[in-house]
Amino acid sequence: MRMDVKSSPDKIIVDKTKHHRNSEVLKAVRSTRSRLQNGGDGLSHFEHEFIELYLDSALQSAAAIPLLVGLITLAGFWLGTSTGHFQWALFTLTLHALHVFAIRAIKSGKAVTQDNARSWIWRLNLMQTAMGICWALFALQACTNCVPMAFTAYKGASLLVALAASAMSAFMLRGAVLSIFVPTVAALTFQTWLSQNALDMGLVATLATTATFFVYVTGRLQRSGRQIMSFRSEKDDLIAELEVAKAVSDEARRRAEDANLAKSRFLASMSHELRTPLNAILGFSEVMSNEVMGPLNNPMYKEYANDINNSGKHLLNLINEILDLSRIEAGRYELQETAVSLTDVAEDCIGMVQLKANNKSIRINEQFEPGMPAVWADEKSMRQIVLNLLSNAVKFTPQSGEITVKVGWTAGGGQYVSIKDNGPGISEDEIPVVLSAFGQGSIAIKSAEQGTGLGLPIVQALLAKHGGDFVLKSKLREGTEVIAILPAKRVLQSVAAVEEVRANKRRNPTFA
Repeated sequence: MRMDVKSSPDKIIVDKTKHHRNSEVLKAVRSTRSRLQNGGDGLSHFEHEFIELYLDSALQSAAAIPLLVGLITLAGFWLGTSTGHFQWALFTLTLHALHVFAIRAIKSGKAVTQDNARSWIWRLNLMQTAMGICWALFALQACTNCVPMAFTAYKGASLLVALAASAMSAFMLRGAVLSIFVPTVAALTFQTWLSQNALDMGLVATLATTATFFVYVTGRLQRSGRQIMSFRSEKDDLIAELEVAKAVSDEARRRAEDANLAKSRFLASMSHELRTPLNAILGFSEVMSNEVMGPLNNPMYKEYANDINNSGKHLLNLINEILDLSRIEAGRYELQETAVSLTDVAEDCIGMVQLKANNKSIRINEQFEPGMPAVWADEKSMRQIVLNLLSNAVKFTPQSGEITVKVGWTAGGGQYVSIKDNGPGISEDEIPVVLSAFGQGSIAIKSAEQGTGLGLPIVQALLAKHGGDFVLKSKLREGTEVIAILPAKRVLQSVAAVEEVRANKRRNPTFA
């Protein structure tokens, strides 16, 4: 059967097909950082946004100018102005309508871009200047039948309201305020210079002061708007960079997980290939050391055979631990769950390490709570957990030391196995190290019985598959306590409780 190498995830340690996407991600990161470092300080960076805001504001306030022109015309007729006011109103409304249609065409056609924003500012300012000329024509209107002071007040109030409304609707357009006010102020100045009228002089001074005030106010508003846009742009760029960085991180994590999974699958599938030659080495070295086929002429050969056998056993234990952890990580470790007594498991494991403990004069104390029910667990896993913890305790407990093994109930109704020794202990900063794969503390490194550093990670992984917890408590020069906890849902229900329910039903048939 032919196998496609490209379809096997175990073979793809580094996914080369992602190179193109990764290069695009890096380009996005560079461009985003460039925008953060170089963009957003000048006006030109936001010209397009300012024009869009101006177009929206002009369309929203389009109905205000006709209403204002109508009111001004009616007030002029009430004062007794000439028909010239009506002609002025018709011309102003026509020009305003053309202005609105032009703005609609610009907005719907999306003709304004960041590149041509400056040219559109000039065009829109010309349109505002045209509207300013309309108000300048109104300022030049005269009324021979009106009271001079009343007409000047009427004209000044109308110009102030109209120019203020126009300026506020166009403040987002740079230079629009001057385009609106300058024609009117210039016309009134020329008229005042000809007439030398004190009322006209006061009106010119009022409009000039008002124009200066609006230029200052709109400038401040534009600066505030520019700062808000700058902050918003920086926020958007930061969010974009965070999203890009997250994408890069996710891709790197995915590739690391794929590589780790490929490693775990490889090791898990190599169980037979690694153990078969080791079994042959162990078997033949044991035959040689026991002189089954006859005595060895040189006693050094027997010593060498013992060394080969011991080294092979050590290597086999190392391979077994690596394979166990790899199978768990690869998700290929299946639990064979049955009813298991933690008390029996602890007693059996104590018997396995008792000889080694006796060689070091270590006393093992048992503190088992009576009447502990069985738990639903994998017996092999539970033996491996308790045996690993007990072996560590015996290994690091000094001569004539003491180990206490407890089996009991947790506060939540689960069961636990606790193993406490009076060895050298572990410093607080080394606890995360010894709990990690292949991690060893300074005491273990100095010890003559160095292990693989996989015992505790295997214990944690097996307990996690059972839904349990692992706790390590240690103080330097005081000893270490390790606790393996199984949850309450793993504890089998007592048969006595079932019998009691049946007895209640027999005594009371209505008992539910």
